[in-house]
Amino acid sequence: MRPHTRLSIAIVLFIAALTHTATAQNRAGEFDHYLLALSWIPAYCAGDGDERRDPRCDGGSAIGWAVHGLWPQYDGGDWPEYCNTVQSAPSRRETAEQSDLFGTSGSAWHQWNKHGRCTGLSARNYYRLVQEAVDRIELPEIFDGITRELNVDPDVVEAAFIEANPALTHDMLVTTCAHGDLVELRVCLTRDLEPRVCDPATLRRECRLNAATLLPLR
Repeated sequence: MRPHTRLSIAIVLFIAALTHTATAQNRAGEFDHYLLALSWIPAYCAGDGDERRDPRCDGGSAIGWAVHGLWPQYDGGDWPEYCNTVQSAPSRRETAEQSDLFGTSGSAWHQWNKHGRCTGLSARNYYRLVQEAVDRIELPEIFDGITRELNVDPDVVEAAFIEANPALTHDMLVTTCAHGDLVELRVCLTRDLEPRVCDPATLRRECRLNAATLLPLR
């Protein structure tokens, strides 16, 4: 067999292997655990919430922590997205019914389309699961009534959640920041929505600032 022929076969096999891996990693229902992402709504609004006309960004809404999404994860820090599924997409009425949870029907659709498909659940059951995950987390009262910018250590934010939720530990939580602002707190959960230790790859994505800006409520 000529060298260039061997090279061509090797390239074909390599591409086929990559395609098989990508397909296997985005198969509905095949994942290891969840990540519950809670957004600090003032930071979300300053980012793109205002452009989306999310009513949670209206003046006087006074909303602090709220759900961003519930995301299937693989052990090792990777995750599936936009999976093929036999489940039907949610109707407009179903996404509209989730506006209070996700802010807008468009956000409810996006979370289903990118993440919910990969759970293997129906849209209705996925939305129910997101609500259940949120209901299991007690939001710390210390964040209520913040009327001015604060510089906070992300570890202090985690500590507040741990105080309100004794089952949590620091290695189950990940804060994220962007442009110096505290943006999210993410909670690692089992498939049964029980708190679990985050894998090292997830923990490495944590905000590394000693102090991040916590924007005031609107």
